[in-house]
Amino acid sequence: MQNFSYDTHGVCSRKITFGIEDGKLYNVTFYGGCPGNTAAIGKLLEGADAKNAVAILKGNDCGQKGTSCADQLAIAVENALRDF
Repeated sequence: MQNFSYDTHGVCSRKITFGIEDGKLYNVTFYGGCPGNTAAIGKLLEGADAKNAVAILKGNDCGQKGTSCADQLAIAVENALRDF
């Protein structure tokens, strides 16, 4: 498994870490943010197809910030897949 770390922008969480193996997401962890929501995102995405997760999460907005923790995860995973 390859592990990744992403410093977020414009959201309450400061950083997201996750692993990708065989195109699947594992160990999604947010540092900061709304604990219940970010923990739920991580649980829901455990073993999920990374490309599908990007398609679902990208563009989700939080309070008209233009992004969200979920959107930041989508950006991070998209970058990881491109560089992988």
